[in-house]
Amino acid sequence: MPDTYRIRYASRRVAKEIMDLPPEIFSRIDKVIMRLRKDPRPPGCRKLHSQAIGQYRLRVGDWRVIYDVDDVANEVILLRIMHRRQIYRQR
Repeated sequence: MPDTYRIRYASRRVAKEIMDLPPEIFSRIDKVIMRLRKDPRPPGCRKLHSQAIGQYRLRVGDWRVIYDVDDVANEVILLRIMHRRQIYRQR
């Protein structure tokens, strides 16, 4: 496994979702995302059954970070960052 993975947003929408978070939530989620650079599959992450949503999910309180891991390109691709009530609804 490489030393660090690069964090990449899948779309502008994901970047907007994270920038629109309340400051205290943003801070917590940003710390979790930065930790994904060292370990893209940390304890507590769950592999999702539906690959249509993404490969992995992380809980940050009531918020969810949905992401894919590309081990060949050494990237963590952030797909969605939303409150748990909204995250699993169809796009």
